[in-house]
Amino acid sequence: MIEIQPLATVNATLKVPGSKSITQRALIAAALAEGESRIRGPLASEDTRYTAAALRAMGINLNDTGDIWRIQGNGGRIQTPAAAIHLGNNGTATRFLTSVAALGNGEFRITGDRRMEERPIQPLMAALRGWGADIVSEKGTGCPPLTITAHGLAGGKTMLPEGKSSQYLSSLLLVAPYARKPAELEVAGEVLSKPYVTMTMAVMAAFGIEVTANRALNRFSIPPGTYHAREYQVEGDASGASYFWAAAAVTGGRVTVTNVPSPSLQGDTALIDILARMGCTVERTATGITVQGTTNLCGVEVDMGDCPDVVPTLAVVAAMARGRTVIKNIAHLRIKECDRLHVIATELTKLGVGVQELPDTLIVQGMGLDTPPLHGADIDTCNDHRIAMSFAVAGLTVPGVRILNQGCVVKSFPDFWERLQQLYKP
Repeated sequence: MIEIQPLATVNATLKVPGSKSITQRALIAAALAEGESRIRGPLASEDTRYTAAALRAMGINLNDTGDIWRIQGNGGRIQTPAAAIHLGNNGTATRFLTSVAALGNGEFRITGDRRMEERPIQPLMAALRGWGADIVSEKGTGCPPLTITAHGLAGGKTMLPEGKSSQYLSSLLLVAPYARKPAELEVAGEVLSKPYVTMTMAVMAAFGIEVTANRALNRFSIPPGTYHAREYQVEGDASGASYFWAAAAVTGGRVTVTNVPSPSLQGDTALIDILARMGCTVERTATGITVQGTTNLCGVEVDMGDCPDVVPTLAVVAAMARGRTVIKNIAHLRIKECDRLHVIATELTKLGVGVQELPDTLIVQGMGLDTPPLHGADIDTCNDHRIAMSFAVAGLTVPGVRILNQGCVVKSFPDFWERLQQLYKP
């Protein structure tokens, strides 16, 4: 347990680790490329270690030490691992590597921890079967553990039954160039988290494969080909930066994050515009993105379907704002590391925040003239890194906030607590 000490204000300039989402996409593209790629500024975390270890088990020579990782791609040739590939609660890697395994020849088993066995993957399985994959959920739940009897992917047309998780779609796109025939992919229903799909296509383009997509991002044509090895720079993680921008917002202080560019591949930078709507001042320059907070934060109504990972951050900021904040289109938070929508509501309530949890919406009643002050509480992170880091922001203004199982931040931001200390330096 760690207790967060309140701050009167902040004034800090700092860097954040590399983007988890970009790192994992670049790892897959580099592993499938022909030749050696170098990835600069990647994120070294629990999730990316799972991805790297799985790729090694599939025959990829990968050195993930230091600030530059070296990956010797095998041109899409995937070896059968000697044992099951265990991916913990890494949803991105589980979905991406399921498709990578389907490119191989032989039997692959993909397993995870207890929570991963509750996280659905059935839509991805259905789409892979449309390209000829032989894949089953061992417990018949549509969740891991999975067995893939791989013999490559045929390509042609397939349908992804729903787009609630962009990871399914990104997984299919990343492997599609290695199908035996040109691949076509259609998505039924609304595609959520679209910026993650455009991020995937941007990484693919950087490695030499151009995807054709319609404006709605629900129809795709992927040409056959091989990724080209290259040197690739990873942006700083916008999700990780969100906690520091939020720190500026709730304290009326100023924080600059120097390694998240503008424009960015990451949809989570949308939080910057939301903070501006709430009353903050935002500056975008070649040296980073700065948020200047205000003592008059106001509530907003916003659709967060495209940037779910910063919903916990926004919810904590909303608790410190005046008036009501309505966060819509976030049902997909229920299949994250925990039922994130429910956990946010539960833990904010512990602090004395008025919260209404709906099936796909969170309503946060912020501060008012007759609102009693918020109070400290022990925050149950439910082993979710984003719950831990967002509620640390609450502790910057609310005395007595204690974060349980603070070590869960290793999933995406191993040195978060050390970097948070930079806010306390004069």
